[in-house]
Amino acid sequence: MAEHSARHCCLGWDFSTQQVEKLKVRCEGNIFFFSALHLLRDTSACRTQGGVHVHEDGLTVTSPVLMWVQQHGSVYWKAGANQVLTSLTPDLLLREQLQACFSISDSPVWMDSSTTAQCRQLEATVGGAQALSSLTGSRAYERFTGNQIAKIYQKNPEAYSRTERISLVSSFAASLFLGSYSPIDHSDGSGMNLLQIQDKVWSQACLGACAPGLEEKLGQPVPSCSVVGAISSYFVQRYGFPAGCKVVAFTGDNPASLAGMRLEEGDIAVSLGTSDTLFLWLQEPMPALEGHIFCNPVDPQHYMALLCFKNGSLMREKIRDESASRSWSEFSKALRSTELGNGGNLGFYFDVMEITPEIIGRHRFNAENHEVSAFPWDVEIRALIEGQFMAKKIHAEGLGYRVMPKTKILATGGASHNKDILQVLADVFGAPVYVIDTANSACVGSAYRAFHGLAAGTNMPFSEVVKLAPNPRLAATPTPGAFQVYEALLQRYAVLEQRVLTQTRRPSE
Repeated sequence: MAEHSARHCCLGWDFSTQQVEKLKVRCEGNIFFFSALHLLRDTSACRTQGGVHVHEDGLTVTSPVLMWVQQHGSVYWKAGANQVLTSLTPDLLLREQLQACFSISDSPVWMDSSTTAQCRQLEATVGGAQALSSLTGSRAYERFTGNQIAKIYQKNPEAYSRTERISLVSSFAASLFLGSYSPIDHSDGSGMNLLQIQDKVWSQACLGACAPGLEEKLGQPVPSCSVVGAISSYFVQRYGFPAGCKVVAFTGDNPASLAGMRLEEGDIAVSLGTSDTLFLWLQEPMPALEGHIFCNPVDPQHYMALLCFKNGSLMREKIRDESASRSWSEFSKALRSTELGNGGNLGFYFDVMEITPEIIGRHRFNAENHEVSAFPWDVEIRALIEGQFMAKKIHAEGLGYRVMPKTKILATGGASHNKDILQVLADVFGAPVYVIDTANSACVGSAYRAFHGLAAGTNMPFSEVVKLAPNPRLAATPTPGAFQVYEALLQRYAVLEQRVLTQTRRPSE
């Protein structure tokens, strides 16, 4: 949201599963206010665990809608709710006025995995998983909203028929500030298995496969930089917001994080945490059976992609404990003392079932592509780190990503503090690595997007809007000759990955 005042600023919000954060950013990009509401601690009346209700089947995961009034899922507005929104009285809390406005009081969230049957049905309707991915940017996922809507329609048709509007949590939160239903933006709408990412319209085939009358209940999606209206008089009168404050379309946490990290064309962000995540800026996307492609939240002509890798820091810590006496110093020493390319030795380290690709177990190969049972301790460490980054580059390229001369890699997360790990990242990708403090990146990105939304009418690029924000710090540059070493090694890794995938695939697949 953008406030018009003598000290021009924008307010960014992040409605996550466990907490709500907000911050203010001045026009020069500096944060000058931040606060957070922890849902587990500060909304005890909702009786959730970690902000959610896990049902008896262990698959269904929901959150109370009224908790969000004070938060990642979908919201089902009852017929007549819009009239309540447009006539809010500043004398009462939102919770008091909206408690009867929802046809479903406990809504599905991203942790929900109970919609496998609906996923298979959707894929079958459009011609298979790849066809759905080509259309909507992703194969069917249980946590995606279209499949959750389909389950609600099938299991609770009465509640669905009483619903006049379905919001994502992003558009739901925007609706509260608007005092009327806010549209779903293109970027967050890309994570529903319902939006045609090329045309940026709802897919009639997908809508029909999920539930009848769904397009009317969703409303028409809008560009992510759209100003969707002025703030509700409720917030002006009760909380003192300026009457001229504008609301820019809210989006999802991942698109907002891309904005917060200020990625540009050809850039890549690598979050090195418990799980590793890649954010990619794409020109020509190639939707696949793995990963996700979304409409870009800050450039309507381009796209963003997301890849998740489950075996991240926990795997690095296991190999550190086993091969480096639990010492990061010894771990780093191994990376410095071993040669680029590791003498042709390659390793796959997946102690839990990996997401990208679906492989489990540890698999080591020597320079002759023969599988071996063990490596020397220092070779083991480099095999792990090189393998992790080669997998990321291979699967990023599978979605259409290409390293460009101006490409920069932004590294975040715990492992981004290890300069030797970052050196391998720079060498494998052939691009410089920068580090950036992205604590609250989704929240910061939301404020940046508000500035961009106000400037969108002037066709000002997002990079120009955030040019005064703090710059990332250069941490590593590619070692001379690294490109030649890894060009051949990446091809071998891709072939061996397919071999391992075939060997470990379950017989029923």
